[in-house]
Amino acid sequence: MTGRIDAAGILIEDAAGVRTVTLNRPHRKNALDWPAWCTLRDVLEGTARDGDARALVLTGAGGPFCSGADISTPDSRHPADKMRILADVAMALHDLQIPTIAKVSGVAVGAGWNLALGCDLVAATPDARFSQIFARRGLSMDLGGSWLLPRIVGLQQAKRLALLAEMIDAAEARDLGLVTWVVDADEIDAFVARQARRLADGPPVALAQIKTLLNEGADRSLRDALAGESRAQVVNFGTTDAAAAYAAFADRTEPVFTGRWAIPAPGTMPRTEIGENGNA
Repeated sequence: MTGRIDAAGILIEDAAGVRTVTLNRPHRKNALDWPAWCTLRDVLEGTARDGDARALVLTGAGGPFCSGADISTPDSRHPADKMRILADVAMALHDLQIPTIAKVSGVAVGAGWNLALGCDLVAATPDARFSQIFARRGLSMDLGGSWLLPRIVGLQQAKRLALLAEMIDAAEARDLGLVTWVVDADEIDAFVARQARRLADGPPVALAQIKTLLNEGADRSLRDALAGESRAQVVNFGTTDAAAAYAAFADRTEPVFTGRWAIPAPGTMPRTEIGENGNA
């Protein structure tokens, strides 16, 4: 997937390894209808298969980030089908091996907020507002909010946010650990572009291992985490990136990370002379 694609309310732009996915329904405060949810799922799953994308930015067009699911149009689909597509989107975002940044301005409520929480990092403008609005609609949380919130803020604060469905501002969200950075509106585009560039230029295999270890860490014992770290580090040393980083450190230069596998392919290993007794 390259260039600029606009389909079913989702805009995709690629630039030098950074994929920007924009929720493009500003007339509905970027609330997503069925076609948009399906397209977002397909984009995220396609990104997972695309080796060219090394970082992803998720944002909204025209001001608001996302006001959740669009309930303005009657839809006869069974609720189970609607929930299945939301679950697919949440898992596709969570399973992405590349780093993700949510760039948030305006409202991020309901499933829209949980889309942002599903990203690895969140940058918000001071005017951003957040709410687990579900209880006001007679609903319970979806798009992974019941799993994400308590892991970030703890059980008691998660209950407060979900049960009371309060609207909080960017400063409080940052204080609770729900926002990584608060950046002025006239600076946020450049700021997120810099962070995405840093991530895209990083060692792709190592960043994927780090992300997986951290995502899994909350549900693991220390013993399991240590075993996972050992396996991940072996994978990292199998790439050219570790050697490139060491060499750059020695040379006082900046490394170029590619994620390429350093082990020669079968049949390309140097041959060893074997003596008559079978010894090298």
